[in-house]
Amino acid sequence: MKKGFFSIMSAQFFSSLADQALLVGAIELLKSTAAPAWQIPALGPMFALFYVVLAPFVGAFADAVPKGKVMFYSNLIKIFGCLMMLFGAHPLLAYAVVGLGAAAYSPAKYGILTELLPPSQLVKANGWIEGLTIASIILGILLGGQLVGPHLSPILLSLDLPFINTGIDTAPEAAISSLVILYLIAAFFNLSIPRTQAPLQPLAHSPVELVRDFASCNSRLWQDKLGQISLATTTLFWGVSANLRIIVFSWAALALGYSTTQASNLGGVVAVGTAVGAVVASIYMRLDRATKVIPLGILMGVLIIVLNGITHLWAAIPFLIVLGMIGGYLVVPMNALLQHRGHNLMGAGRSIAVQNFNEQACILGLGALYTGMTRIGLSAYIAISILGLIVAVTMWLVKRWHERNCVEHREEVERLLVLARCDECH
Repeated sequence: MKKGFFSIMSAQFFSSLADQALLVGAIELLKSTAAPAWQIPALGPMFALFYVVLAPFVGAFADAVPKGKVMFYSNLIKIFGCLMMLFGAHPLLAYAVVGLGAAAYSPAKYGILTELLPPSQLVKANGWIEGLTIASIILGILLGGQLVGPHLSPILLSLDLPFINTGIDTAPEAAISSLVILYLIAAFFNLSIPRTQAPLQPLAHSPVELVRDFASCNSRLWQDKLGQISLATTTLFWGVSANLRIIVFSWAALALGYSTTQASNLGGVVAVGTAVGAVVASIYMRLDRATKVIPLGILMGVLIIVLNGITHLWAAIPFLIVLGMIGGYLVVPMNALLQHRGHNLMGAGRSIAVQNFNEQACILGLGALYTGMTRIGLSAYIAISILGLIVAVTMWLVKRWHERNCVEHREEVERLLVLARCDECH
């Protein structure tokens, strides 16, 4: 791997670490202020909001500006969102601003991989990035749980700046303030990301042109016989996994009687399995064989439903690890295939923006569904069952879709698979 790749990995680790810890801090902040129960699942859709709204613009912006600078500016926006949360803004609004930073960050983060590395290293690079991201999810959720827990929060609250009244008086506020440091560290690594030789693509002159260009890119990727399959799979995976990460807090409270800090440990367990699956996939999977993992998506949906029957910790831990491993092994090759097709069709930044739009729209839709179920009083068990059913049925439909493509458009599918194989060998 080239030297700049490790700067990207370091920046991604600290930024994602803070994102995950901030989610736990925001959940505890809402609980501490006796906010209505539906506002906790609403955190997911609020984070996804700007991914969807600004999708036509962030991809083009990532292709028009050196991607290291885009990532640096994005982390500054996340810091601003944290400060909003600390200085009295509603947590949902402040978390949406952090989501704005993440929306701008993602096209640059993934797009620079296709500029910096040859296709032969894309699956491996995705494995490392996803594995490191998942490791940051593990540590971030654990860190967030500990920062708001009974051991670290008193220490944080005891720290005071001389002659300055910070107004930080609660455990979640202390946790959120400490996360600003992690975003600053990520911004520091952003500055060391090298400028690649890829030519910058100037922005269109008007928002209407940007929207029209984005709609064209989105249509092109959905019409591609491999792009549509990988895009459908990753869209569903991230839509469900992002909401499941929040639902697990409610499930752990019901099934195991866990607090926020204890539930955060279980979230880390799922991420451990996902990291293992991602690393294994990066070693053994190839771009031209990525579609072979589709049946794992059906199995994943069934296992999500089975989660409702687990009521003991000794059973929950290995089950969640296996669930995470299946997800990690599924998403890495499909993500790499999607990046490969997107890069060939429209350029890195625009491709990732299209991917983010679809994935975050799925997060937004499923999050709104879960929020609505919570508002009318349905339990986490019902929500988990519905999500599992959605995954299993949708992945079965994607499997049938790909099989039909292989029959009706066999020459085109085979040509695209050969292209992927050839690019990976160079």
